[in-house]
This record gives sequence, C-alpha cells and structure tokens, in this order.
Amino acid sequence: MSRKNVIANRYEVVQHIGQGGMADVFRGVDTILNREVAIKILRADLSTDAVSILRFEREAQAATALAHPNIVEIYDVGDYKGHHYIVMEYVPGRTLKQVVRARGPLLKEEAVDIMKQLSSAVAEAHSRGIIHRDIKPQNVIVKADGSVKILDFGIATAKGSMQLTQANNVMGSVHYLAPELAKGEQASAQSDIYALGIVLYEMLVGDVPFKADQAVQVALRHMRDPMPSVREANPTVPQSIENIITRATAKDPAKRYRNCNEMWQDLSTCLRPERANEEKLVLEKPEEKKPAPEAPKAKPAAAAADRKPEKKQAERKPEEKKKPEPVQEPKNTMLPWLIAIISFVVIAGIVGGLILTGVISFGPRMTNVPDIEGMTIQDARDACDEADLTLDTINVEYTLTEDVERGLIIDVDPDVGEPVEEKTEIKITVSNGIGVRIEDFTSGGMTISKAEEYIAENYKLMKVTAVEEESGQAPGTIIRQEGLEPGTLFSPDLASSITLVYSRFPTVTIPETILGMPINDAIATLEAMGVTARSSNRDPSGLTQEEIDNLTWGVVVASEPQPGSYYTQKDDNFVLLYYY
Repeated sequence: MSRKNVIANRYEVVQHIGQGGMADVFRGVDTILNREVAIKILRADLSTDAVSILRFEREAQAATALAHPNIVEIYDVGDYKGHHYIVMEYVPGRTLKQVVRARGPLLKEEAVDIMKQLSSAVAEAHSRGIIHRDIKPQNVIVKADGSVKILDFGIATAKGSMQLTQANNVMGSVHYLAPELAKGEQASAQSDIYALGIVLYEMLVGDVPFKADQAVQVALRHMRDPMPSVREANPTVPQSIENIITRATAKDPAKRYRNCNEMWQDLSTCLRPERANEEKLVLEKPEEKKPAPEAPKAKPAAAAADRKPEKKQAERKPEEKKKPEPVQEPKNTMLPWLIAIISFVVIAGIVGGLILTGVISFGPRMTNVPDIEGMTIQDARDACDEADLTLDTINVEYTLTEDVERGLIIDVDPDVGEPVEEKTEIKITVSNGIGVRIEDFTSGGMTISKAEEYIAENYKLMKVTAVEEESGQAPGTIIRQEGLEPGTLFSPDLASSITLVYSRFPTVTIPETILGMPINDAIATLEAMGVTARSSNRDPSGLTQEEIDNLTWGVVVASEPQPGSYYTQKDDNFVLLYYY
C-alpha cells in the first residue's frame, strides 16, 4: 500500500473494521465511483502461503459468481505491491453473533425471518455448485432494517474442486460443524444445512448447543450427543420450529432437508396457527436394548424335593447348638437420656443459627434486585444469575434516549434494590440509541415552506407529507403535525416520516374584468380576493405613434398569470399587472 493509504490508485483506506483468520478488513472509498467499499487484504505473513492465497482467490471466485440480495457483492480483486486484496460491498451493521450476544435469544419471528434470508442465500450458492462450509453468525451481517448479508466464502468449495485443509484439520468453525465433516468426509449441501440448523438454535437460545474446553471435544459431541431441545431452553418456541432444527441437524445427512429450498418452504409456514400443535419430530432410531440374561434353568422337581429335607435340617442346627446367653451387668439408664438432651440442644442451636442467617427459611427466599441499569444485557444476565434471579431477554423493550448509548439498560422492573423472591423474572428496557426531539412546527406561525426547508437541511432521511386543510389561520400556516408529535424522540440516522397539516391557500380565478381597469382599482380587487398583486409599468418606446395615441394610460393591459386562469396564493407568490 502507498503512503497515502490508496490501493491501486483507486481505493482509499479509511478505517480498520475487522480481522479474520487470514485477512484484515478495512472500510474504504472507491475514488472513481465515489462509493463506500469494504477492502479485505490478505495478511503479509500469509502472502507467500500457497494454500492461503488459494483460499483467498477462491473466496473472490465463489462470491463473484453469486448475485443475491443476501450475499455480499464482490466488486474487484487484485494484487497490489505483493498485497492480495478483495474489494466488496460495504454493509454497515453488526454481525449476527454480536446481535445475539447483546440481546440474548431473539424473538421467534426475528429468528425465522433471518433464517429465511440465509437459507435463500445458501440455496443460491448451492444452485451454482458452491458449498459455503463456514456458515456461522460471525459471517452474517445484520443491517439496521433487519435484512442480512452472508459473507466469507474463503473456504467455500465448488463441485469437483479440491478440499482445502490446513495442518490436516477440517477448516471451518467447530461449533457449527456437521458430524460427517468432523469424520473427515467431503462437504455437501447437507453440511451447510446442518450449520444453518445450529445457527437457528443459537438465535433462539442465545448460545450454541455443544460446548467443551477443546475443539476436538466439541466435534465429538456433534457426532455422538443428541441435539438439545430448543423448547426446553426457550418455551416460547413452537414445536414446528423445533422440528425444523431437528431435521436440519440430523446426525445422518440423508435425514436432513434435501436442499435449502425445502428448508425455506418449511420456515415459511412454521409460524402459521395450524402448525401450532404440531407433533414432535423424531428422526433418530432408538438404541436397541440388549437382551436380558437368561434365567437359570429350573432343576427337576425330584432333585428339588431331595434338597428340602436338607434345608430344614440345616435350619434346625443352630437351635441345637444354642449356647446360654451371658448374664449382663445392670446399665446406667440416665446416660442415654442425657446424650439425647445434649444432642437436641446442639441441633436446635445450629438450626436456629441457620434460620437467623437465612440459610434455612420456612417461607420464600428473598433477594434484592441488583443495580443493572447502565449494563449490557450480557452483564445484567450475569448479575441476575449471581442474585439467583432470571433476566427476561426475550421480551426486551427498546426505546430511544437522550443520553444513553445503544445496548445499555435504562429501566428495570421490579425496581433496583427492591426485595423479591428468588427466581423472579426481571424485565428490562434497553436504549435503542441516542435520539433527538422533534421541533414543534405549529409554534411561531411557521409556514409549510419554511418547515420543509428546515427539515431538508437538518433531517435528510425524514420524509415530509404536506396536507392542506381549511382553517381560520393565515394561509400556509402549519396547523398540526402527525407521525412525530412535538417533543417526540427519533433517530436522525434512520428513515422517518412526518405529516404537516397547513392552512389551505386560497385558489381563485383571476377575473377578466381587471383588463382596462385602473391599476390601483385592479390591485384592490385582487387583494380583496386574498391575492397579492404587484404592478409593472411597460415602456411605450417600442410602440408606433398611432399605437401611443390610442393608449389609455394607467389601466391594466395584461397580467401574469393571464386573466381567466386559476391561481393559488402561496407565500411569496403574486399576480403581476402591466400598465402604460
């Protein structure tokens, strides 16, 4: 790269925005097309590694072949002064992983909508013969409008191409790794579908289903452990969605969806009322029980009869050899009572102490709501766990604030410090960002034109709808505003709309009788109709002497607009009257 941070004399590097396993990502500007771009640059220590370069080139080739609204678009690929780079669409937003970490489990409607977009994008890739192989929330960007973009085809494979491995390890994220890939088998559309199922589970639960200290242990759990029930972790999830996860994450690839289009179709209907009471899907065969050990064969009745007398004889032998019991000395009968009384006093003291300290309680155990205001959802969840309380991360209310950054808690119910029973569910309100309060455009007699001009200068993303209405106020004066009431918080960085209702301007027909009327009388006539009129003296120097002799001085000879036409009086508009 040059000292001016410009690549190939075209792409200006502005800011470092991310780092992956093999490349750094920068926000930049295409100086020719004047648009924001994302620039992925292969790390210098990998610029001589053949496998890394091949992965980098494959990502560009794979993504370039795809055109889909939910796949990041590739603009350019090149090598500048030994630095391999890819220029792609810049997508502002957060990764799906960041969204889940910040908010915890998503609403089922949100999760299904995101998964429909992802399955549609992956279906497009599969139709082109491209297997992504690294589907995970970290590779999904969520935009402010809720749409998503999938990226990073760095280890994608096309049909017939070689598999990329590194140090004899399967590449990809182990938490989303299909069992067959963990066994070293070839990637397929079904392995991508398995990863989509894991991502859907994580969106609804807030965490991955299989965790362990080492990656190998996680891979083994994918192969051996049954998929956890998403409904046990999140009871708001209907059975229809759990069935989708069950099918997508089946251990046997043949039992998964045949393709992503089939999964998309299932997602499109899973929230319908008729599927609310769907039966639980069971794909795995139950393990066969080992046969119970055979009972010992019964011996012939004659042999059993022969042994019965021996048994009776053996039972009588102890009685025959019974020895006389030794004579016991008399015991102290007070000692057991004394021990019992002392034990009772000690136990009572211990129990009393435990009651006083709150360890033992005969009523509901109480705790105080921790001070979680100003925390992120994740930190608040940890604090509630320590207090043995439950943080409701599903029904989170988001609202704009005047001074609290996005993602921080601004209100808690029950209130901070309030004593509540343990396991109580704590509800929270979270800041959706810092907003501004909309002005009162009805004050000060502001006109519609002034308001539209002010909004255009200060709130570029706000759409204004102007509606006229009869009123007793001056024409053009704003009567009321709708959509955004005065003082309402809104985000100027997001699209918004406001309706301004203003007093109707008068519309009249310019009378033809003003022609030939003395100029002052014509002006007075128009003003009586609510029309602003101005006059202009025409120069007679261009007329012939005959025309001058026939002129009537000081009367209207023409007007703009012409007499007989419709005219609406707005703000600084006026009718111009000409006379000699």
